[in-house]
Amino acid sequence: MPTPHQPPAAVRRALRKLGADIHDARRRRRLPMAVVAERAFTSRSTLQKVEAGDTGVSIGIYAAVLQALGLLDGLGQVADIANDSVGQALASAELPRHVHLKRPRGAGRDA
Repeated sequence: MPTPHQPPAAVRRALRKLGADIHDARRRRRLPMAVVAERAFTSRSTLQKVEAGDTGVSIGIYAAVLQALGLLDGLGQVADIANDSVGQALASAELPRHVHLKRPRGAGRDA
């Protein structure tokens, strides 16, 4: 059942590009749609939707198609901390300016 949610234009553009890149990767490998769909455990019509960048297709299907093409490793890097400059900047901004060691009780006192 389709959802009434309309993703932002930037999301639609990104998925259209991903779909076109998947389409090109499949063609470079000279693989028919039926073969890739079978390897991704999906239907040919769903693969057509993926290659069109359909926003209604689950990320799991996109991942299965990438796996079928040998391109899944790139998906694992998408939100990796090494690629998250905003997150790194925010984390760095919250680092304490000074670090103090806690002394054990009674240490430094004359008995």
